[in-house]
Amino acid sequence: MDALALTDTASGDGAVREYLTFAAAGQEYGIGILSVREIRGWSIETPLPNCPAAVRGIINLRGQVVPIYDLRIRLGAECSMPSATHVVIVVEAASGFYGLLVDAVSDILSVGDRELQPVPKTGMQAEDAFLTALLAREERMVSLLDLDLLVGGRGAAVEMPLLAA
Repeated sequence: MDALALTDTASGDGAVREYLTFAAAGQEYGIGILSVREIRGWSIETPLPNCPAAVRGIINLRGQVVPIYDLRIRLGAECSMPSATHVVIVVEAASGFYGLLVDAVSDILSVGDRELQPVPKTGMQAEDAFLTALLAREERMVSLLDLDLLVGGRGAAVEMPLLAA
């Protein structure tokens, strides 16, 4: 699994991890809370030429250029038509900072390791396999994402060139 938010709390379910959950394309997803740097309202991005379809463009976040991924596209759904209700979750993955455009943020869940279920084998190509585990709670099904695979897999990665001084 990716760098998950492991707390010091132990329970009958083993270690307890916290996940930020959000909606994209009618499904619920989660990412480790320690990867989340900021949650902000939608603002217009600056498009970049020749980027993968899932990369909407870039924003200037207090002097740092941050690529914005449309999670609907990255997860195989139709393109988002952003509105005032959409949210950008700024995250830090192994390769840097990214913004994830999502439909809405849900909540933070504390999850015991024993509550997590493996992702069933579906014949999905390895480059598109960014789910790490599933959480089934009451009527909810939350798919947990690996950020490094999500932003680094086929059709996702965008190189941000360094400017010479």
